[in-house]
Amino acid sequence: MTHIDADPPPSRLGDILRATSGNFLEMFDFFLFGFYASHIAQAFFPPVNEVTALLLTFTTFWLGALMRPVGAIVLGAYIDRIGRRRGLIVTLSIMALGTVLIAICPTYASIGLAAPVIVLIGRLLQGFSAGVELGGVSIYLFEIATPGNKGFYTAFQSASQQVAIFFAAVIGYLMHAGLSGQQIADGGWRLPFFIGCLIVPLIFVIRRSLQETPEFLARRAHPSTAEIFRSVAANWPVILLGTLLTVPTTVTFYLITVYTPTFGKAVLHLGEGESLAVTVCVAISNFIWLPIGGAVSDRIGRKPVLIAIAMLALATAYPALAWLTASPSFAKMLVVELWFSFFFGAYNGALVAALSEIVPAHVRATSFSLAFSLAAALFGTATPMVSTWLISTSGDRAAPGYWLMLAAACGLAATLTLYRSGAAARVPAQA
Repeated sequence: MTHIDADPPPSRLGDILRATSGNFLEMFDFFLFGFYASHIAQAFFPPVNEVTALLLTFTTFWLGALMRPVGAIVLGAYIDRIGRRRGLIVTLSIMALGTVLIAICPTYASIGLAAPVIVLIGRLLQGFSAGVELGGVSIYLFEIATPGNKGFYTAFQSASQQVAIFFAAVIGYLMHAGLSGQQIADGGWRLPFFIGCLIVPLIFVIRRSLQETPEFLARRAHPSTAEIFRSVAANWPVILLGTLLTVPTTVTFYLITVYTPTFGKAVLHLGEGESLAVTVCVAISNFIWLPIGGAVSDRIGRKPVLIAIAMLALATAYPALAWLTASPSFAKMLVVELWFSFFFGAYNGALVAALSEIVPAHVRATSFSLAFSLAAALFGTATPMVSTWLISTSGDRAAPGYWLMLAAACGLAATLTLYRSGAAARVPAQA
């Protein structure tokens, strides 16, 4: 039976905290962009109706995500060639620049069309760095994990993002309690972005103390950039299946975090405070389920966990949202969001280790990052935009459930194909 190291030794815990610090900044800003989407739309885009403004904002959010695959290839190759530590410092620098641009950008009323252009550039920089930030951290944790605990350790990559969501939601709740709606709309919404900028120097100090992974140091030779690109091209079937495998976790994550506040306010017409409270609870739930999902997959294998969660999502996603939208309330929204949180935490806890295991080791950072970033760009970060469009065109407030079901079907098909074809093997207890 696998031994689960539920309490990482102090040195390992420090490595986890240093590695995941950049993930905190990434998700802190991503969540703020989704939560304050309506205010960002009013500040940076031409005056239009509310639905069009939201679509423009979420489209900008999504366009930034399209830079993720580019960042995955360019920065992923850098990490595989130069090292995990130096690569993660570079990604943090680019991400911080994008955050600052969005925080200080003047409004559309002040500078006209230059405002949405600056915001888009900020999002493109964030997307470029995020393309490898998540993959780089995941691979770092995978390579420092103790035997038999790969799933448990790698789960803390996403767990760090939940801390950021919790922190951002608490700031939003305090702002909601201390400022009027008009004060927030008039520029108060920028305050959390400025707080994110103030956090940047601290994260730089933390990450600079990061040590290189023993596995990377032990390699006698590291591939050149050309060799990395050739290897990635040669392994495109595994990367494509890895992308489909990742779709459920990216769609569910953006549905229950970035899109939830907008869904609660604009679609269900619940109070802003209620939407924030649900988001805080979801972040806590995610944080709990992620290491549990990883630890369970260490014991019984990745495949059973991935299949079980994908089938549950297929069977219950739309019915759960239909039940919620039939007569919306805070309690019902909390129940549905926590149910989806269970999907995300358990699936992602198994996924990160599974994806790390199926991609080639010598180009692990590039291959992992490319698969994950493609899933995020084409499906995950498109979730707020697609959900808004589905509800607007169909008139069915539960329509985002169909998007979640499609994501679950992608994950189920990929899992069955990978494990049947032998591209991924059942993880033994001692692995």
